[in-house]
Amino acid sequence: MSKRIAAKHKIDRRMGENIWGRSKSPVNRREYGPGQHGQRRKGKLSDFGVQLRAKQKLKGYYGSVGEKQFHAIYVEASRMKGDTGANLIGLLERRLDAVVYRAKFVPTIFAARQFVSHGHVKVNGKRVNIPSYQVKVGDVVEVKEASRQMTLVLEAQQLGERDVPDYIELDAGKLAARFSRVPELNEVPYPVQMEPNLVVEFYSR
Repeated sequence: MSKRIAAKHKIDRRMGENIWGRSKSPVNRREYGPGQHGQRRKGKLSDFGVQLRAKQKLKGYYGSVGEKQFHAIYVEASRMKGDTGANLIGLLERRLDAVVYRAKFVPTIFAARQFVSHGHVKVNGKRVNIPSYQVKVGDVVEVKEASRQMTLVLEAQQLGERDVPDYIELDAGKLAARFSRVPELNEVPYPVQMEPNLVVEFYSR
């Protein structure tokens, strides 16, 4: 099992939730946490614990974004006009790896990060290999022609466990996706409840 798959399964079990809605999630079989103490009865979380858990779940969902990078996204969100929690989700959804995942070019967010890093993706016709690159409204993200027959890409097209959201305009034939607008929280197809307001509380303590 690769480190990425192991990390993905560990996050699910630690959270006790199938956060990507995948049929192969170990939570579908074992709802308790990993490790020898995983089946112990869990005590009630403190306010800090609830906030920390919300942050870990949101970070984990986007491919375990590093703490330094995730905090920087929060700081940027807090400087923007409007609700900080909504801004945070908007910035996360504008990440290039997130757009690649939403467009179903690849099966997982972990694969999306690697796919971008290996140079398989173009933005407005230019190759971009930075997963955290911020896509702008109107940008067109596409899979390089030479990469369109990769097994990973072909398998992702057949996945029935998630749909392409309305804020991504997909041209399936060309494997190109236009980022049409920054979504509201209720438009983002999270399989489980995300609580960006608790993440804001965590960082603003």
